[in-house]
Amino acid sequence: MSDSVVYNLSFRDTLDKKLLSERKIFLWGAVDDSSSKEIVERLNYLEALQPGVPIHMYINCPGGMVTAGYAMYDMMQAITSPVYTYCIGFAASMGSILLSGGAKGHRYIYPRAEVMIHQPATGGWQANAKDIEINARHILKTKELTARILADNCGQSYQKVMKDFDRDYWMDAEEAIAYGIVDKIIKP
Repeated sequence: MSDSVVYNLSFRDTLDKKLLSERKIFLWGAVDDSSSKEIVERLNYLEALQPGVPIHMYINCPGGMVTAGYAMYDMMQAITSPVYTYCIGFAASMGSILLSGGAKGHRYIYPRAEVMIHQPATGGWQANAKDIEINARHILKTKELTARILADNCGQSYQKVMKDFDRDYWMDAEEAIAYGIVDKIIKP
């Protein structure tokens, strides 16, 4: 192994330990099984170390797999430690749901960060008509569940969220506060 690789691994390990000791976790990139596993593991680890002590979750996320996002969201709600969420960059799609799921009063956004909500999507299907029908019902149920989560977290009506889900709905920091996705802008 070269010296730079050893240094980078050592630095990465040191950084991870430092951030975990400060109870900081990062969702940086797409929501998928790998990122979900890492976030769920870190939430559980920090909960086991000090139950009830706040965890700081930084989000810069384009969205991704709904089921992987639900795993993170459910764990955020299940632990006794409040999860303070921070939008840095942007939180789109499932990223916005996770951002909104932070502890009320402790959902933050940086001044130039953006949030985007929309209905869940799925890839193209190569299936028979019956399977397409089953998948269509499933995606509609997923849309309804996600809209209910966002409505509850934001203090919006279910009907408003369903309407806003029709297309990509982008918000700057002030608009995200007005919508109820976050509570405060961080002033650097």
